[in-house]
Amino acid sequence: MNRVPEFYKGIENFFVEVALIVRFTGLIFTNLFKPPFEHRELGRQLYHMGYKSVALIGITGFILGLVLTLQSRPVLVDFGAESMLPGMVTVSIFREIGPVITALLCAGKISSGIGAELGSMRVTEQIDAMEVSGTNPMSFVVATRVMATSIMVPLLAVFASTIAVVGSYVAVNMYSNMSWALYVSLSFDVVAFSDIVPSFLKSIVFGFFIGLIGCYKGYYAMSGTESVGRAANSAVVTASLVIFIIDLIAVQVIELVYP
Repeated sequence: MNRVPEFYKGIENFFVEVALIVRFTGLIFTNLFKPPFEHRELGRQLYHMGYKSVALIGITGFILGLVLTLQSRPVLVDFGAESMLPGMVTVSIFREIGPVITALLCAGKISSGIGAELGSMRVTEQIDAMEVSGTNPMSFVVATRVMATSIMVPLLAVFASTIAVVGSYVAVNMYSNMSWALYVSLSFDVVAFSDIVPSFLKSIVFGFFIGLIGCYKGYYAMSGTESVGRAANSAVVTASLVIFIIDLIAVQVIELVYP
């Protein structure tokens, strides 16, 4: 008998959460371009989110290109289309796999870190202390992190895709002796403007929401140490789900613009 009220309560909580996130987004944009600009904090966040993620992204990208090529090669060999392998893998990486996998890795590493950090600041009343001392936490803490993820995630996606192409080249040369110049020529002969730029723009949106969700979950964490862990976990799950939803929408929009 209580299932129906619980169902409606879940729907109500969902829309309340969406409304709060929309309001939080409005506050971010309000403080993003309002002086004083926190250049030093932005630089620190760019370093922590970008430079310290390069190794993880690079290794993952290399393995991704290597495995994708090894898995795709037998099928193309059966159809006598082995020469199409470099182009097929490169288009797949730049158009879809590279940006999405990079965004998921950043959701697990960066968004959870932001959620835990801001949740800890909320629990220990550091954010309240900023407000009392005259420092705007939305500008210093939140806006800088959202801007940093919006900048670094697309750059990391480009880096991952490039390293994945190198991994694909290594995989191809396990079975043949193809020069790097020939591989690049076969790869980028089929890569078009509509394969790279929309994916880069999509990665910017991924980065924005990774930072937004991590900041939102941490900024509004409840009191108690357990809320820090919940904020980090919720940030990862929500950001990953949002990435797939955005990707689904982006694919439909790109197909309409570039049929």
